[in-house]
Amino acid sequence: MYRVFILFTLIISIIQAGTLCFANQDDASLIVEKAFDYWRGVSSYAEFSMTIHRSDFERTMSMKGWTKGRSDALFFVEKPAKDAGNGSLKKGKDMWSYNPKINRAIKLPPSMMSQSWMGSDFSNDDLAKSDRILEDYDHRILEKRIVDEHTLYLIESIAREEAPVVWGKQILEVRDDNIMLKQQFYDEDMVLIKEMVAEDLVDFSGRLFPKSWTMRRVDEEDRYTRLEYQALDFDVDIEDRLFTLTSLKSKRR
Repeated sequence: MYRVFILFTLIISIIQAGTLCFANQDDASLIVEKAFDYWRGVSSYAEFSMTIHRSDFERTMSMKGWTKGRSDALFFVEKPAKDAGNGSLKKGKDMWSYNPKINRAIKLPPSMMSQSWMGSDFSNDDLAKSDRILEDYDHRILEKRIVDEHTLYLIESIAREEAPVVWGKQILEVRDDNIMLKQQFYDEDMVLIKEMVAEDLVDFSGRLFPKSWTMRRVDEEDRYTRLEYQALDFDVDIEDRLFTLTSLKSKRR
């Protein structure tokens, strides 16, 4: 009878552990989903600068960008003059890059989504705020702690088998108000390659949001790219026709 009781207790423990594991995964997925939706809003319009810093040079570009839903994005360079008009369009799972000097929009294959955007430390995926992390990764909470009167969640996102992604794992730090403070990117061997850190939370159109994001490779101390917002509006009225190749090539956006 005693052995039967022990076996029964063990079975219950396994079931409870499995239930807790699934609950943890569900909670983590919801936290990531809410953070991503908070980051993009239903739609958004942004004016921002991108500063690419290297040990031997630094350059800054002024840019504009729009997003709508979870997968549509358009952004392009305004200054300096030599880069003006360069832009990218993401529509669903497809993405195009436009160079005004050759007046040609090139559709990027999936393998190029992780490539650097104009020599920066941000990839095409990063800049377009791609929703791949929602579709191609499984999530679980690694840690939960209180920081500055907010609950901070440390979430591990592991790429699913056969998922067409370059990062084998990502680690996210998300506050209980859905603000993502840090995102780390690991390669297929689970080696940390780069990380993006949020800085200076300010109010943009009634929404608390990081004024700047810094993407930095961990193996090069004096190399980073910083996005700094000058204007950011959420849930603005944007027509679907903005996210077209015609709009990408047009100077009248």
